[in-house]
Amino acid sequence: MSKDYKSTIHLPQTDFPMRGNLPKREPAWLDEWAKVDRYAQIQQHTADRKRVFVLHDGPPYANGAIHIGHAVNKVLKDIVVKSHLLAGYRAPYVPGWDCHGLPIEIAVEKKHGKPGDKLNAAAFRQKCREYAAEQVDQQREGFKRLGVLGDWDKPYRSMDFRFEADMLRALARIYGNDHVVRGFKPVHWCFDCGSALAEAEIEYADKRSPAIDVAYDALDPKGFAALFGVESGDAIVAMPIWTTTPWTLPASLAVSVGPELDYVLIEGAARDGRRVLLAVAEALAESVATRYGVESVTILGRANGAQLENQLLAHPFYEREIPVILGDHVSAEDGTGAVHTAPGHGADDFSVSRRYGLVDRYPANVLNPVDARGVYLPGTPLFEGQHIWKANAGIVELLRERGKLLAFVEIEHSYPHCWRHKTPVAFRATPQWFISMDKEGLRDTALTAIKGVRWVPSWGQERIAGMVEGRPDWCISRQRTWGVPIALFVHKQTQEPHPDSIELLEQVAQRVEKDGIDMWDTLDPAELLGDEASEYEKVTDVLDVWFDSGVTHACVIDQRPELQAGDAEEYRVMYLEGSDQHRGWFQSSLLTSAAMHGRAPYDLVLTHGFTVDQNGRKMSKSQRNVVAPQKVSDSLGADILRLWVAAADYRNEMAVSDEIFKRVADSYRRIRNTCRFLLGNLAGFDPKHDLLPVTQCLPLDQWALQVAHDVQQAVTGAYERCDFPEIVQRVQNFCTNEMGALYLDMTKDRLYTMQADSLGRRSAQSAMYRILEALVRWLAPVLSFTAEEVWQHMPGERGESVLFETWYDSLAAEQGSAEQRRFWSDLLDIRETASRVLEGMRKAGDIGASLQAEITLYLDADLLDRYADMAKELRFFFITSDVKLAALDARGEGAVRVELDEGEAWVAAAPSTAAKCVRCWHHREDVGSHAEHPELCGRCVQNVDAGGEERRWF
Repeated sequence: MSKDYKSTIHLPQTDFPMRGNLPKREPAWLDEWAKVDRYAQIQQHTADRKRVFVLHDGPPYANGAIHIGHAVNKVLKDIVVKSHLLAGYRAPYVPGWDCHGLPIEIAVEKKHGKPGDKLNAAAFRQKCREYAAEQVDQQREGFKRLGVLGDWDKPYRSMDFRFEADMLRALARIYGNDHVVRGFKPVHWCFDCGSALAEAEIEYADKRSPAIDVAYDALDPKGFAALFGVESGDAIVAMPIWTTTPWTLPASLAVSVGPELDYVLIEGAARDGRRVLLAVAEALAESVATRYGVESVTILGRANGAQLENQLLAHPFYEREIPVILGDHVSAEDGTGAVHTAPGHGADDFSVSRRYGLVDRYPANVLNPVDARGVYLPGTPLFEGQHIWKANAGIVELLRERGKLLAFVEIEHSYPHCWRHKTPVAFRATPQWFISMDKEGLRDTALTAIKGVRWVPSWGQERIAGMVEGRPDWCISRQRTWGVPIALFVHKQTQEPHPDSIELLEQVAQRVEKDGIDMWDTLDPAELLGDEASEYEKVTDVLDVWFDSGVTHACVIDQRPELQAGDAEEYRVMYLEGSDQHRGWFQSSLLTSAAMHGRAPYDLVLTHGFTVDQNGRKMSKSQRNVVAPQKVSDSLGADILRLWVAAADYRNEMAVSDEIFKRVADSYRRIRNTCRFLLGNLAGFDPKHDLLPVTQCLPLDQWALQVAHDVQQAVTGAYERCDFPEIVQRVQNFCTNEMGALYLDMTKDRLYTMQADSLGRRSAQSAMYRILEALVRWLAPVLSFTAEEVWQHMPGERGESVLFETWYDSLAAEQGSAEQRRFWSDLLDIRETASRVLEGMRKAGDIGASLQAEITLYLDADLLDRYADMAKELRFFFITSDVKLAALDARGEGAVRVELDEGEAWVAAAPSTAAKCVRCWHHREDVGSHAEHPELCGRCVQNVDAGGEERRWF
């Protein structure tokens, strides 16, 4: 009758569950973290660290539930912060929100109407404040559900009175450094917003527009033709222009030509029976003639662009003289080589017209005859009261009636649109406040600062430098209600700011800090200006919301002691946002910091790509491909989403779908099972008493620790480089290959069958304990919930959280020399070949498990000598019932060669004919040789009834 040896087998035991059941367990962890204030605990534990890392939160807009893009951004930030905690930094994280601006105004208008309809401005702003607060609360819960730790109870909000006051202080600093100017300049204008837009608020999309060629007739045709050496007689001489914005022609004040371009006078199509001569760029003459239906180009004469300067043309439908002026922006790439110039509707037009005095010559309603709604102003001849987009057709028809339309076609082209309304915008010259890029060298300062920043990916440096290099002045004024006022007093006649504006801004800031921005509306200027009050008026514009977020370095980092360097030996600030922020928050922050302090506000900038579905399509409700982070957390768990964020290459577009999340969940299970196996085999292990020095551990355990050490070097280096996909790959490979397929399999026999406190078993447990100590730390920044769960189940005394710790420093590298690495590499190569041989036997039906086989290794003399001492234990490394060593000349025909860099080895295998031990399942010749235990092999008898077996190697 068989004996029951189960009580002598040490199978894994742990309360750590196999199934993660994350959707249920994670909320419990969140409740625990909230109860103990885990973020505050971490700050207390790390308060004395001398290295400080601040990830400054780019504020999301307080409008709407969080989406998958929000999740990517916040999880990446959380991974960075937590990895720096483990790297030994003090790493505070203060989340924030952008709370002013148009989207909130629009949301409030839908319910309460525009300011002045049902609510006065102050009441309207209060509704905006309430709406923003609701959105902040909603988004905060969504971010916390993702496992993101931060100072959620004390975030920064741009609508907080102190923040609004500090914005004015930042404006005062920039103003004091002479970067703020007021000017009448063309700016991007959204008719739906009713406001100017910043460069970052513009996106380009296709638009269908009329492309027309218009004749500007020379007022002195003979004199104009003479510049080309041509006698024109009674011919009409004209300079054609090409434009896709007919609506700008009422504001046309000049025609620009390229000073270095060559122009020709060619025969055009007759008009009303009269000969027509056209002046066009020589490089474009053929295409122009084709467009006008002229069969062949007849060049009558040539002139350089500079020769045409100050010639006078007639406006195509107004009684207005149009001078020819020289502009470097004119090219011969398309059109006619002559550009109709409306200074109120284009940046280049404005610049060149100002140089010729045209901006000062004409009143504002002529420079820009279009109001904030896109409607021509009262008094605009022919088009008063019409919207510009609708007026295009009428202007084309008018030109046709007057014989000035040379060509017309509808084209589709890239055109600037408002990023909020997705509607076309226009350039409008209006009085605005600007931060000048060149007046005090801000552009050069910013470009220099960019070079001192580490950009991840590295192409970010070139991208933002190119944008700063080419950007216009920053228009910081907006004509809205819900925003921080540009709290300046300007002289009623000169429109110049008060000479004491810096001091006055501080006085206003003190009042805003107490009463909020509404005080600006109710402030009596006499309170601050005294007898001068009657000479000044308050500016009614508000600051661009990009200014709000752009000065968070001053309003948050500079104001909160925990975010400052103090006596730190190392201090770094990182900004991390989507790649669109090179023209947004990264740039607005750079410009304000450069304007205030002459440097960048950050030391490191990381940018990530955007999410797409598995087919590379942009996420949208219409495509029905949106994946909500809430759904992922509720169905799979936030740790699955976090693992996907880390594994996806954030430097490019990040594909996401339900199928992708299922694959990530499979990867998670492999990692979790590795942790569970390690925990299970540490049952009964007390590191205080049982942990062996690494030098006393078996060589196989030392090898496992060496592998873990190597992985840790790679993982910590990758965290420093923010190479999160490499971390996931390294950890997954470690759990699946080195652990799951090798070490954990090889050590099962030792852990299960040897005596509980034997050297061999304690050696394996000591290695597994150290490996788990390291592994749980590698996982903590990414799998935050799971790492805390593992931490709570680990043996030994420890703190409440793994995030109180730093990288594990007891992975002693005792197998890292070149000779030792070669030893293990060769042995693993031999094992891999043996595994292929055994797999062939399994497929052939010769064996089931590998323990039913015996293998023979045919080795050269050096290898025979190397492995002779460990021959008796090699079977545990190969997980077979026996391993025999033999010389090469004893090799039979069935052996398989091992590919080694040096040396020669062959592997052969055969089914074992020995009896099976019921306890260890090895097939051994000595099974049945012990009367009291007839079903056990000799070593199991030793482990059950005697002093136990001895292991020296494996």
